[in-house]
Amino acid sequence: MQINADLHIHSKYSMATSEKMDLPTIAHESRKKGIQLVATGDCLHPKWLSNIKELIEEKGLFKLDQTYFVLTVEIEDRNQVHHLLILPETSKAEELYERMKNHSRNLDIDGRPKVDLSGVEIAETAREIGALVGPSHAFTPWTAMYAYHNSLKECYGERMDYIYFLELGLSADTSYADRISELRCQTYLSNSDAHSPSLNKLAREFNRFEVKDMSFEELRKAIIREDGRKPILNVGLFPEEGKYNESACIRCFKHYTLKESILNSWTCINCDGRIKKGVRDRVNELATYDKPVYPAHRPPYLHLPPLAEIIAMALGHSGPSTKGVEAAWEKLVSTFGSEVSALVDADIRELGIVDQRIVKAIESFRRGEVVVHPGGGGRYGSLELLSSLDPPAKIQTPKNRQRSLIDF
Repeated sequence: MQINADLHIHSKYSMATSEKMDLPTIAHESRKKGIQLVATGDCLHPKWLSNIKELIEEKGLFKLDQTYFVLTVEIEDRNQVHHLLILPETSKAEELYERMKNHSRNLDIDGRPKVDLSGVEIAETAREIGALVGPSHAFTPWTAMYAYHNSLKECYGERMDYIYFLELGLSADTSYADRISELRCQTYLSNSDAHSPSLNKLAREFNRFEVKDMSFEELRKAIIREDGRKPILNVGLFPEEGKYNESACIRCFKHYTLKESILNSWTCINCDGRIKKGVRDRVNELATYDKPVYPAHRPPYLHLPPLAEIIAMALGHSGPSTKGVEAAWEKLVSTFGSEVSALVDADIRELGIVDQRIVKAIESFRRGEVVVHPGGGGRYGSLELLSSLDPPAKIQTPKNRQRSLIDF
């Protein structure tokens, strides 16, 4: 069987997170997105773990209505690097809490705790309790492995062999990571890191796995690619949409090339703000290859912007959180079963239930007629339909049509 999974989100108990990130809301919105398995996030937080324990436990997963949850937590180490842990049962979450409580001052306060441990120590602890562990959003410039280390070995030391996955983050995709030779054996995860259940946040990136049933053991096998279980598709944003794709000022968001950044000592010539190195430039520094070299096990990567953003563009709205956008989104999702089905798989002739501007926008997206204006410095990039530009944009657009999920 095939399942769609978003394996990194946060609950309402993490800092700067929506109060709506509760289990019923996450389950309901995940189903509408087309996600069968979603992370709990924050499973070390005592109140959140207590909520999780109220769900039905099935084979190491937790079920609410038709949505399954898997225990996860993101931990920040002493070097500010974030690590994602995926756990098999609540007793292991409790054991991890006990092991971490003497190394953290905010374990009971923030669902994403900081601990006075190294990456090596966190990986060793994960190994001992039977959890999977890997770097979160590995390329982003503030709290990522490659922001502070030049290699997996440098971060995880002798426990590098226990690192089976790497999370790409919103500003990178497979084509970026597969220019780095040390990552050939890693499974790549594309997750949302959602702090809100809003239409353009939860499941904005996800993974499709081949498994035999819904269980932690099957998920574990899929991530480590064992017994025929495996990831068969990564789905996510165009990397240029990420807010740290290009090097840019964190104050005024002026973009710079790597050469310009170095010549200006990483200081913005407009406002004296700090220029933050972008993911694209960091990958160029780390790259072994000029172009990506994909190992045989690497699944395709499907670029899929949130449906709400496509609708907002079509209707000329300022963003996805307007009543008009939400109404059109709800109508499409209720008709076709999920966001993914409506945006990618539905027969275009059946989309007439909504404004024809939206139908034309979805058609343009499927043909790859999308312009991406890169993000940087902490501001997200933006999409624009090629058909709406006059004169035509000179920005590079996708060359091929957006393939259906049925293609994979």
